[in-house]
Amino acid sequence: MSENTNPVVTLEHGRKAFGSNEVLRDISLAVQPGEVVAVIGPSGGGKSTLLRCLTLLEQLDDGELSYGDVRVAGHGDSAVGGRFEYASKSALAQARQRFGLVFQQFNLFPHMTVLQNVMDAPLVVQKRSRSEVEEQARALIAKMGLAGNEDKVPCQLSGGQQQRASIARALALNPDILYFDEPTSALDPELTGEVLKVMRQLADDGTTMVVVTHEMAFARDVASRVIFMDGGRVVEEGPASQVINEPREERTREFLGRYAG
Repeated sequence: MSENTNPVVTLEHGRKAFGSNEVLRDISLAVQPGEVVAVIGPSGGGKSTLLRCLTLLEQLDDGELSYGDVRVAGHGDSAVGGRFEYASKSALAQARQRFGLVFQQFNLFPHMTVLQNVMDAPLVVQKRSRSEVEEQARALIAKMGLAGNEDKVPCQLSGGQQQRASIARALALNPDILYFDEPTSALDPELTGEVLKVMRQLADDGTTMVVVTHEMAFARDVASRVIFMDGGRVVEEGPASQVINEPREERTREFLGRYAG
C-alpha cells in the first residue's frame, strides 16, 4: 500500500527541558516501516528522554510529533505564532495504540502470570475477544522461547525470561513500532544474549524498532541506522556500519573508542 511509504513516527524540532537543563535540543527523527534505529550515546545525553517523549510518558516543550496520520503535538494552524499544544485525549489514545515499549526493568505485573501479563492490554485497552487474544498470546510466548512458562509469575523467571515476556506483552498490541529503552542493561551477559537473539529475530521479521542501547555489536549488525546523541543533540546519524565503524564526528569516535576491542 502506498501509505507504507509514510514514516511510522515523525518528530521535528523536538525540545525538552527540566528547569534550566535543556535535555533535548532541536531533535528531528523519522522512522520508516521496517527500519531498526539504534540510539547510542553517553549517559545523560538525552536518549531515554527522547524515548519518553516519543512514548508520551513525558511531554515535549516544543516541536511537532505525529504517528502516521495522527498528529500528537505541534503548533496551531496560524502561520505566525501558533501555540504549541498536545492533541485531544482521543487522538493521544489513538497514538498510544501504535507503539509498544519495552523497559529496562521489565515492568511486568508481579501478581499476574506470564499469560495474563501478555493478554492484559489487548483485553482491557483494545477490547478484543478473549479467545483471539489468548491464541495470539500463546503464540507470542512460544515465539519468545517461553513455552511452558505461561502459568508462572515473574518472580519465577530469570531476568532474560522476564524481558522476553515483556517483549511478548508489547507485541500483543500489534503496534506499528516497538521502542526499547536499554533492554539488556539489567541483565548479565548470558541473559543479554537471549534477549538480543529475540530482537535480531524481530528485526529479521521486519518489525519497526527504535532501540536505545549500549550494545554496539547489536547496533552495528542489526540496526539499519544509528543515531549518536550527546548533550541533547544528534551529533551524528547514518547507516549503522558507517557510524559504528567509520564515524565522521570526533565526539562519536571518542565515545566509540571506549568500546574498541
